[in-house]
Amino acid sequence: MPEAWDYKKAGLDLEAYAETMAGIQPLLVRTHRPGVVPPPFPPRKGGKGVGGFASLFDLHAFTAGKKYDNPVLVTCTDGVGSKLKVASMVGRFDTVGIDLVAMSVNDLICTGGEPLVFLDYLAMPKDDPELTLQLVRGIGEGCLQAGCSLVGGETAILPDFYAPGDFDLAGFAAGIVERDEIVDGRAISAGDVLVALPSSGLHSNGYSLARKIVFDAAKLDAADRIAELGGTVGDTLLSPTAIYVRTIRSLLATFAGTGAITGLANITGGGVPDNLSRILPPECRAVVTRSSWSLPPAFAWLKSLGNVAEAEMDRVFNCGVGFVVVAKAEFADRVLERLKELGESAWFLGEIRTGPAGVEYA
Repeated sequence: MPEAWDYKKAGLDLEAYAETMAGIQPLLVRTHRPGVVPPPFPPRKGGKGVGGFASLFDLHAFTAGKKYDNPVLVTCTDGVGSKLKVASMVGRFDTVGIDLVAMSVNDLICTGGEPLVFLDYLAMPKDDPELTLQLVRGIGEGCLQAGCSLVGGETAILPDFYAPGDFDLAGFAAGIVERDEIVDGRAISAGDVLVALPSSGLHSNGYSLARKIVFDAAKLDAADRIAELGGTVGDTLLSPTAIYVRTIRSLLATFAGTGAITGLANITGGGVPDNLSRILPPECRAVVTRSSWSLPPAFAWLKSLGNVAEAEMDRVFNCGVGFVVVAKAEFADRVLERLKELGESAWFLGEIRTGPAGVEYA
């Protein structure tokens, strides 16, 4: 007789999957904000469902009492990248969930929008309830920091696609912005001032280079303690990405209707040059004052350890600049003051001058 096959023998354990789904439901619910429409039936014990086939959000309930005459939907998606490899080495997975949320919502707010909902996609070679719980716990924490709701996601078990120990994460955010309040860089002009917000570390970019330097070239271990960093290699590389949503939303509210804020840039892969260039009109050039800040210890350590050229550091890492606000010169001091009131160690990074679009360092 032919061998008897079932899904578990093929690599998918439906009982483990049901356990995972049951465990993550409370992590979703704690992030829900007004507007989230709950599923009609609660998940049944032993069942895999955490709701219906798709999530629902009541925009009318959310916008009640708010001024949205012409609301525009804002959407974006991103992942965590090879920082996941570091998480696997260390065996700690909650911080990369925060990273996943941060990478999308920090992009979303560059439009002036407000994130509303978030969904995740997790792919792994076999169902791992504990790993999934750590990841979703971090995603939930990121959503709480961003003020958005984790409303669903997908867990794909792909035993023939991923090697044991490997997994991948992707995130999807949707938000809303009033059309007249969209910030897209069109209002940027010569004389505007660049205000920088600090990063919390490498965020989630440049890890292919960082891992080569640290683990392949320098032969360090994730558990090795680095005196100048005040912690281990793993602690430094797993520092979660800062989420700027509440700060930027508060800043925009403070200066609503004034035209003070002309551009917003999330500094991710490509560093300040690539990301700031994305919002510059053709006739505007950003001049960054390099002496306005010091390279944070984690970046100075990587630069020295890998003998990385300054120009390469600029185009791969954020180098301590996590987010940039472009403001009209007459509002610049007040913008900086407000950011400090909001708890940010912000500083003047440079200015906008007439010239071909791009970024130069002075």
